[in-house]
Amino acid sequence: MNVRDLYASIKGVQHLLETERDTQSYLSEPLRRRLWLWRRGFLTRSGVLYGLEESNYREYVTDSQRFVRTKRINGPWSIALSNKLAFHWLLHPFDDHRMSVYGMLHNGSFHAIDSLRPPRAIGDGGTSRSRSRSKPSVTSAIGPSGTRSVEMGRSGPSHNPDETDRNGPDWVVDRLEDERRLVLKWVQGGGGNNVLLCSRVDGGYRVNGDRLSEPAFRSRLADLEDYLVCEFVEQGWFPSELYPETPNTIRIVTMYDDAAGEPFVGAAIQRMGTTDSEPMDNFSQGGLTAEIEVETGELGPGAQLPYDGDLEWYATHPDTGTRIEGAQIPGWSRIRDRILEFAETYSYIPYIGWDVVVTGEDGEFTVLEGNSYPGLKSIQVHGPLLTDDRVRRFYERHGVC
Repeated sequence: MNVRDLYASIKGVQHLLETERDTQSYLSEPLRRRLWLWRRGFLTRSGVLYGLEESNYREYVTDSQRFVRTKRINGPWSIALSNKLAFHWLLHPFDDHRMSVYGMLHNGSFHAIDSLRPPRAIGDGGTSRSRSRSKPSVTSAIGPSGTRSVEMGRSGPSHNPDETDRNGPDWVVDRLEDERRLVLKWVQGGGGNNVLLCSRVDGGYRVNGDRLSEPAFRSRLADLEDYLVCEFVEQGWFPSELYPETPNTIRIVTMYDDAAGEPFVGAAIQRMGTTDSEPMDNFSQGGLTAEIEVETGELGPGAQLPYDGDLEWYATHPDTGTRIEGAQIPGWSRIRDRILEFAETYSYIPYIGWDVVVTGEDGEFTVLEGNSYPGLKSIQVHGPLLTDDRVRRFYERHGVC
């Protein structure tokens, strides 16, 4: 084991212990049950989610395997997924499916990343970037739900806010005057942590649902270091119908089959926000997760993490009443096949959890993030991964199980 893998293993064990500690407050499993689970590599929460017994526990990827061993699968390429800016650059060949990353807040300044200025001709026949700026183009469409979505053109606003080294809070405040909503994400980290959904509202701003005055908002921005400033991607009618108050993302886990020389989808789930999870859709924060049938795109029932008592299952969304079980993701086959094309392009990164949001009715989507060791509880709550022979062989080949 090299130094990098040793460090990842130590951090994985630390994360495993911290996660178990956090569940102590709401899961009152007997000590004897906890000890049984720990000896087999599972957290107490997994025992509740999976209904683990002596007869079935070997069919599941354990928590110790996920936290420690899956971190090693991608080797040095794991950094390309754990660093959100590196992943954004990695996806450059598939620009139509990338969200815009306008820049980064660093040392109090805004540093441009995706240029918004159109090129202009210069004397030697090359191109430069015009300092002038046109007003953004805006298109509006009404989906089947009757909701209106607004999309901003990539020409950007008229006030030229993307100059590197401009005051960071000023840039964000100015940009929100045009776009009304932005997403700020720490360049590292996952699980929905350190993601700020910022919006301009009458009389002030909202950050993850909290209303702030302009001075308080600017103060919040001034404290951010190495945060990416991203466009807010408008989801399509299907995810919006599930729960309109949060983005509702799909997690698709691709694995590369070295023997067959091709990637495959090991698992896929639809995530849905709830009143408990707002402003995000994360399962660990109270959101729902439904299994996606890989061939058809049909959803199973939604599951919600128990904070006491038993696991909850829903055929319809508990807050909106929208049907979950049996619903069909529009354009699923195109989404799945396109993601597999991405995974084929990055075959040297064999294990990727893709977070995408459906933006249209015919397979349109935007990739929000990539994950090097995706969480498995929101997936295996629907059934064990290792009953699929191809998935088991993948994990065995990479020393996970």
